[in-house]
Amino acid sequence: MEAKQDQRRRAFWLKHLHQWHWISSALCLIGMILFAATGITLNHASQIEAKAQVVSEKAQLPEPLRASLEAAKAEGKAPLPPELSAWLRQQWSVEAGQGEAEWSDGEVYLSLPRPGGDAWVSVELEDGAVEYERTDRGWISYFNDLHKGRNSGVAWGWFIDVFAVACLVFCITGLFLLQIHAGNRPTTWPIVGLGLVIPLVLAILFIH
Repeated sequence: MEAKQDQRRRAFWLKHLHQWHWISSALCLIGMILFAATGITLNHASQIEAKAQVVSEKAQLPEPLRASLEAAKAEGKAPLPPELSAWLRQQWSVEAGQGEAEWSDGEVYLSLPRPGGDAWVSVELEDGAVEYERTDRGWISYFNDLHKGRNSGVAWGWFIDVFAVACLVFCITGLFLLQIHAGNRPTTWPIVGLGLVIPLVLAILFIH
């Protein structure tokens, strides 16, 4: 009777562990491929050439908009007025969003960092001269920044958190499955131990 109970308990855990293991692996499969590949490109970033492409544009603010901007001049940091944000969107498809611009006596400067590149807008308050510059460092830089969560926004930050939880579920259920099957596979724990010992030895001996 006790043996049958043990078998039923084992079957129960095997069923649920296998279910959560494959569900979590399916959820994080593409993300793991992306993060593993960008781990290689980040590790060899100095050996991978990235030729930045820089685009510069200049324009003139309409006088009514320049006058309203002068009247709305802020101290320190503040978002751009909605009228200026709408003009930038129409002129260069620039999404200023709620980013805070730097206001000084004669200039408004807005930094627009993004994955794989950078951009900025500068507006001269006195004469309404506008300058826009965009830098693109290529697809490798783009995916490297996604790997780091750099300048990628709130939605991508949430994705990384969900992806990390899925990876933890995948690894923890895998660990329990190893424990269940280890009796028939004597090399299981020595191999798992190597996964701990190798990075630990490298860290102690070669990282200073």
